[in-house]
Amino acid sequence: MSLTDRLGEIVGTAYVSTDPDVLASRVVDHTGRYRGRASSLVRPGSADEVAAVLRACREAGAYVTVQGGRTSLVAGTVPEHDDVLLSTDRLRDIGDVDVAERRISVGAGVTLAEVQQAASAAGLVFGVDLAARDTATVGGMASTNAGGLRTVRYGNMGEQVIGLDVALPDGSVVHRHSRVRMDNTGYDLASLFVGAEGTLGIITALDLRLHPAPAHRVTAVCGFADLDALVDAGRVFRDLDGVAALELIDARVSALTAEHAGVPAPVDGAWQLLIELAGDTDQTERLASAIENADLCGEPAVGVDAAAQQRLWQVREAIAEVLGVYGPPLKFDVSLPLSSIAPFAAEAADVVSAHAPEAIPVLFGHVGEGNLHLNLVRCSLDGAAERALYSAMMDLIARMGGNVSSEHGVGTRKRAYLGMSRTDADIAAMRTVKAAFDPSGFLNPAVLFD
Repeated sequence: MSLTDRLGEIVGTAYVSTDPDVLASRVVDHTGRYRGRASSLVRPGSADEVAAVLRACREAGAYVTVQGGRTSLVAGTVPEHDDVLLSTDRLRDIGDVDVAERRISVGAGVTLAEVQQAASAAGLVFGVDLAARDTATVGGMASTNAGGLRTVRYGNMGEQVIGLDVALPDGSVVHRHSRVRMDNTGYDLASLFVGAEGTLGIITALDLRLHPAPAHRVTAVCGFADLDALVDAGRVFRDLDGVAALELIDARVSALTAEHAGVPAPVDGAWQLLIELAGDTDQTERLASAIENADLCGEPAVGVDAAAQQRLWQVREAIAEVLGVYGPPLKFDVSLPLSSIAPFAAEAADVVSAHAPEAIPVLFGHVGEGNLHLNLVRCSLDGAAERALYSAMMDLIARMGGNVSSEHGVGTRKRAYLGMSRTDADIAAMRTVKAAFDPSGFLNPAVLFD
């Protein structure tokens, strides 16, 4: 029996495809820059089916690449070996919100937006938010330990995960759940799979932590002529009680949102800082007091009511829409010490000018953690020229004390740079863990390691 027939027996023939057109749409990454090859697509409907698919693929000697919402920005879902694509998009169960314990159980294929809607309906909030909320799945977000717009308040995805179901490469399923808040029984296996990028097992379901919804919010956008001044203000705001979001926006990208999305920046300045405070009491005076000593470029735009706050968020929300207007951008997920942000921005512009003078570098992201996204718009390089630019930029990030990955993961795009952030001994230890779970290396083989 062929592997395709075996997979059809496990999940049903309607959920297995070898159609070239279907596969062609599945082997290209979210940015459109990277493309791979696959032999088939399989869509299991339960944890047991996922485990059975893994067992069958291992026995057949087939590689498996896991796909969730396919919003990876580091080619994390691009297959390289005529892989079987295993999609989690049928793992769609959404449990009732436990209001008393502030938690919800969901399948890995549930989108972030759906979790947010369920939490909101119960008067709670989920701690992670991304621009790709309508397509990003919580299984994929846990696998990359995604951060996002609310990280400065609630932390990354790992802080929200309090239980997991995981299908292991050997075809077994681990159910790690606990109803108590403190459970230090044995190894913390759940945290091992968060951020592992699907290399150790496939997350099939999650218990997620929810949070009380703040009664009051206030939002402001401030303009700065100088990036160092913005970073100084960011240091002040990130330490304030009630900080809910702290987002850097490059005026070059807000010019794109104005031109192509009809969403202009609400303030002047080469750099903009979006600040949101939230709490049980009115945060307006606290915001005004913190802004008072900042070296602003003109008056800030402040939103107290929901409609005004939404308008102030529009530029940040529109960025993802306009980045691809000149073709697929070249993306860098940059984690830097705050003191390195301004010099990095200047030197990165020099690197881009030397390698791709027609490209437009734009910088935005979560400045409270130094987690920024450098995107090169109108960058038409490919092949050796792109690799040279990428290598030069990664070298710059290393010299600035930065990290290879802050929230997007390593994927396939950054695996050659793993040693930039981890010692040889550290990488050897990670390989030992990988070999323990997946000795034949068939699960997500292109991800993380060369």
